[in-house]
Amino acid sequence: MSHHLFLLSPTDTPLYTLTHQSTRPTASNTLPISSNLPAWSTSAFAGTVAALSGAASLSSTSDRAFGGVPGGAGSEGAGSVRGGGQDRHVIQMIANASLDAVEETMRMNGAMYLKAVDKFNEWTVSAFVTAGNMKFILLHESKNDEGIRSFFMDVWELYLKTIMNPFHTAHTPIRSSVFDVRVRMSAKKYL
Repeated sequence: MSHHLFLLSPTDTPLYTLTHQSTRPTASNTLPISSNLPAWSTSAFAGTVAALSGAASLSSTSDRAFGGVPGGAGSEGAGSVRGGGQDRHVIQMIANASLDAVEETMRMNGAMYLKAVDKFNEWTVSAFVTAGNMKFILLHESKNDEGIRSFFMDVWELYLKTIMNPFHTAHTPIRSSVFDVRVRMSAKKYL
């Protein structure tokens, strides 16, 4: 089960992304998109079906180019991969498409943690919006509201510590290795 985190500036510019592979067992028995399609269509459109269902190919050409390691050069640690894999663009599309739902929910609900604001196939989009209109978007496959809320609170605290650094310019990409390691630790703890 994977989780995809996006930190977006008030102008919806991505400042930080993280893909986390969780080792926790899932309770849901969701079927892939290909199970709903006739057998003849899955062979002709296997790449599209795999990308839309969120399935990553472990033997893709990009993986072979980096010594067979899933995630390639961006792979750091056993449980998490920064940057995603073959379906990275589909995940980004889902996150960007959910921004309208996030803003609509923000207008109706004054809370910072917006829970599940959108759903695409098996992906659920949860959001957290700060007082400065920073959006934290998390794509996930299983329901874990309390864990996701705690994860967002940790990421928010880490984000505040990062922007309080006098050497960091506001609304610019976060490249701090300390921030990255601590977000990964929080993801491992709560997700």
